[in-house]
Amino acid sequence: MRKFILPIAMALALGTAAPAMAYGTGDQISMQVALDVASDLGVVTVSHTNLLGDEWQIEGRDRAGRWMEVDVDARTGEVRNVDRGW
Repeated sequence: MRKFILPIAMALALGTAAPAMAYGTGDQISMQVALDVASDLGVVTVSHTNLLGDEWQIEGRDRAGRWMEVDVDARTGEVRNVDRGW
């Protein structure tokens, strides 16, 4: 049983890392660039980051602790939408 623990742990670690590597491929901006855009708009704490089609959706909180979502075009880096919870 012990000889199976390390291979299982490695498979799980590689399985969770594989989707993150795919984000920077092709002509899309990286997740870090999208996070920088959201940060410039006031997001200081990120809770979720999703690449949905051609758009990065970044959710987090501003300095006052209010919820924010910033949608960033995955190809150009332009801001598509900003939602703020008041």
